[in-house]
Order: sequence, then C-alpha cells, then structure tokens
Amino acid sequence: MDPNTKATHTNGSSAPRDMIVVKDLWKTYDMGSEQQVSALRGLSLTIRENEYVAIMGPSGSGKSTFMNLIGCLDSPSKGDYWLNDQLVSSLDDDQLARIRNKEIGFVFQTFNLLARATALQNVELPLIYNGTPSAERLQRATEALHNVGLDGRMHHKPNELSGGQRQRVAIARALVNNPSIILADEPTGNLDSKTGVEIMALFDTLQARGNTIVLVTHEPDIAEYAHRVVHIKDGEIFSDEPSKRFQKH
Repeated sequence: MDPNTKATHTNGSSAPRDMIVVKDLWKTYDMGSEQQVSALRGLSLTIRENEYVAIMGPSGSGKSTFMNLIGCLDSPSKGDYWLNDQLVSSLDDDQLARIRNKEIGFVFQTFNLLARATALQNVELPLIYNGTPSAERLQRATEALHNVGLDGRMHHKPNELSGGQRQRVAIARALVNNPSIILADEPTGNLDSKTGVEIMALFDTLQARGNTIVLVTHEPDIAEYAHRVVHIKDGEIFSDEPSKRFQKH
C-alpha cells in the first residue's frame, strides 16, 4: 500500500473498512555498546472494522510491543501504521495522545480504576480529559455502565465491587468515548474462570454491536472467543487463521 493511500474501501461497497493496517513494522531497542534488539521484525497485518482478533505469543514474542504500537503508546522504528484511515506512525507524542483518547478504548488485566472514585466517576475520566461538558459526561458514562449491566452499581467504589464488576467498569470506561477499537490486554487474567466467561460473553455482545476488538492473551481458551487468532513469534507473524469457534460457523 502506498503511504499516501488511505486504508479504505473506495468502491462504494458496504464491505467493512480496514480499521488497522500495519505494513513492515519494526521496533528496535538500543541496548548500548552498539547492540540492538528488534522486538518487531517487519510485521504486516490488517484488521477490519468490527473484527474480533486475538493476538497470542510466548513471553518475548513481541505481542506487548505490538499492542503498545497499535495503542499509540509508542512509535515504530520503521514501517507504517494506519488507524481508522489516519497514518499515525509519523505522529509526535502529543498527537498520539489525542488519537489514543479519541480512537482507542483500553481494557487491562489490573482494571486500573481510581480507588476513591465511584464507578460512574471512573467511567467519566476520559471525558474529563477531552473537555466534554458535565451534563453530557454524566449521560454518556451512565449509558456506558448500563451497556455493561451495572445500572445498580454506579455509585459504588472499586472496593465495593467484585472483580468481574470492576472489569465491567473498566470496559465501560473503554467504551465511553465511542472508540474505533477496543484493545483488551489479558482482560480475564485476574478473574476466576466463571467470571472470565461472563466478561468474554460481554465482549461477544460488544462485537455484535459493531465494536472492533483486539484481544491479547496467552490463554488458548480465551483466544478462541475471537473470530481470528494471530500468533506472533520472534517479532513476526507465525500464523493468522480463523479461530476454531469461528470455523464452526
């Protein structure tokens, strides 16, 4: 793809657009003494609108580096990255921060909630950062909590919520800006298996509503909730195929 070409469908069809396009992506770290380590080695991948993709790989494979790059938390050493039609691989830190807040909803293993704030206040945070008026903040945060089934727990603080409820708050916070993609990094890692199943069912619902979801996990059974599983090994794509669950459809 030419770097000046938008990653879109221009034929007027209703086919899903390309949401994430990475081409020949490299990330190299300088370890001193003229030694360099490449965490990503020319990785290329396209994720389309409303896809549900799991990224897998052993420790040190490059999957965390890849997530940091597509989450606009870091910039590649070389290569191109388009997010929702915008070439973001050449942006500076301030521009990346604006893209993060507008386009990406993050869900982490550790929830990352403010302990002294209520569920509602935690979900409002991204809207405070981007200057959304208070009345609109309240409405959108309330709606996001409703969408994850927490109507009755909005004014509870994290220590008054179960692990699964805390993760639902984190997912509501990720949704409140209507992001282009949801990046979920080991979202069930701190949950028991029953609660993990409930959270993954929620991701199913979000994908059915139109969200694009990229899930990083080292657990094969969690990866199977996605429609497509991409394995990264030594900084390159080792395999990219439909999940067994999706093959059954």
